[in-house]
Amino acid sequence: MLIKLEHANLCVRDIEGMVRFLQTAFPEFRVRGEGTSADGTRWLHIGTDDTYIALGQSREEPAKRWAPYQGVPGVNHLAYEVDDVEALRQRMLAAGYTDSTPPNKHPYRKRLYFYDPEGNDWEFVQYLSEKVVERNDYRLPDR
Repeated sequence: MLIKLEHANLCVRDIEGMVRFLQTAFPEFRVRGEGTSADGTRWLHIGTDDTYIALGQSREEPAKRWAPYQGVPGVNHLAYEVDDVEALRQRMLAAGYTDSTPPNKHPYRKRLYFYDPEGNDWEFVQYLSEKVVERNDYRLPDR
């Protein structure tokens, strides 16, 4: 049975800022399509042929910003597997994004976190083992 995340849909205030963030993290991402919704707001799809992120323009400020790990309902973060977290870190820092990465001491994966322009936290993980049992080892601390 095929199961994969085809896309995520985010409402954002600054679509261009999010495009810059996503293309810095994923240089292979391209704008797949864009347009205007019935209410006059802009939308844009950015990604690859297989997966993308739908960005919808919001005219509203959020009632409350998400705060990591405080038990607030909603999305905590989105995570992407990458093949080189250090190269991603260098691209993101060079572009001025804020690294929110906790210490990482896990022998089978490296994780990075960065805030996007909207204040959302994104995780990027690089697995250091091909063995599923090691990649999914939750007994060893990441921090």
